[in-house]
Amino acid sequence: MNHPMIIVGAGPIGLAAAANAADRGLDFVVLESGPHAAAAVAEWSHVRLFSAWRELVDPVARRLLEAEGWAAPPADDYPTGGEWRSAYLEPLAKLLGARPSGEVRYDARVIGIGRSGRDLLVDSGRESDPFVVHVATAHGRERLLGSGVVDASGTWRLPNPLGADGYPAIGEHENRNRISYGTPDFADPDVAARYVGKHVALAGKGASAQGAMIGLTRLARRDPGTRVSWLLRRPNVGDAFGGGDNDQLAERGRLGQAAKAAASTGVVSELTQFRTEAVQVQSDGRLTLVSSDGQRVADVDEVIVVTGFRPDLSFLSEVRLDLDAALGSPRVLADQIHPDHHSCGDVRPHGHRELAQPEPGLYLVGMKSYGRAPSFLAMTGFEQVRSVVAALDGDLEAADRVDLVLPETGVCNGAGAFDETSAVAGSGCCGTTSAHAEPELISLGQRPQ
Repeated sequence: MNHPMIIVGAGPIGLAAAANAADRGLDFVVLESGPHAAAAVAEWSHVRLFSAWRELVDPVARRLLEAEGWAAPPADDYPTGGEWRSAYLEPLAKLLGARPSGEVRYDARVIGIGRSGRDLLVDSGRESDPFVVHVATAHGRERLLGSGVVDASGTWRLPNPLGADGYPAIGEHENRNRISYGTPDFADPDVAARYVGKHVALAGKGASAQGAMIGLTRLARRDPGTRVSWLLRRPNVGDAFGGGDNDQLAERGRLGQAAKAAASTGVVSELTQFRTEAVQVQSDGRLTLVSSDGQRVADVDEVIVVTGFRPDLSFLSEVRLDLDAALGSPRVLADQIHPDHHSCGDVRPHGHRELAQPEPGLYLVGMKSYGRAPSFLAMTGFEQVRSVVAALDGDLEAADRVDLVLPETGVCNGAGAFDETSAVAGSGCCGTTSAHAEPELISLGQRPQ
């Protein structure tokens, strides 16, 4: 009996995998934990991407959509997450779900992947028996059989904690109503009201943190009581502000310059080597953050944590994996993507051979394939799934033909800052006099299943 290819996640890379499967006439089922396509992207719909439209549409998906009359947005425009979703991802999901050989299911959360009738210890028959995927739905638990599994579930659901040990700091969970993860939408009046005039502790160094910093310094123009304690785990700011004018992702270069200007406004106080150990409640209800070396930041009203994300491996406990011990990415890929040594632009082209796991027919793709590394770009994922789907179809000639040229950059650290055209606080290139923030810029580091 033939079984469909099972794709976990209806985000940009999962849908691209489905498009490649459809193009090859393969049966497929896409399982999305959210209520609609690209549910994770919807959660950062206010964010503008670093990549232009030309880099955000899978080539095979484009061909399938254009055959149905779809018109691509202007190639040089930079969409927000919401625009990416409404103009491309939703139409693609609708098209794929309507195909006789395909199905896109929502509110279908994968809770386990294994081999039918065989647990992790059993060797015999693993290569010939189908995969079994356990799914939690509104109607109960289901068990699906698949010929192969493409896990494009991303990392969005597992943000790294404030605690520097890799676990939540003491008191972090208890005070979660004062702690947010990711870059807030400061253009939302309710969100802005939460932070304006407050003392905000901002944890993180990358582009997401810089975007939050820019937004908070803008709020300080409305209320000078707004102040930011920027918590950095490393000894100095270093290359946090990126490649500047040398960044081939031009919008990311602009972000770094804008963040550098924001950091010098007097609103932001930098605290280096601050590795949060505890979150304590003061007698007045505000918070004190305590570092492992004894540093303290007192009178904190709100905390924004943008320290990266990690893959969810919990539903892969019954399949055989070969992952890097530090990153959690496929081991063969880890040396190419480690953030201490590489940026997005110097990642070598790679496909099914680098992404394959010891469990034949199982592939981790997209942001999940990068584990805890933040330097993923959408076009990397498009090439990954083209190769992987070709391999699952038995077309090794096409699968091995991997070619991709990526833009070089000074730093790749995830979600980014605001899209503006005038100076920030009289300096830089990305400020505005508008009372409301424009959408932020982000390099694709998504968080789904």
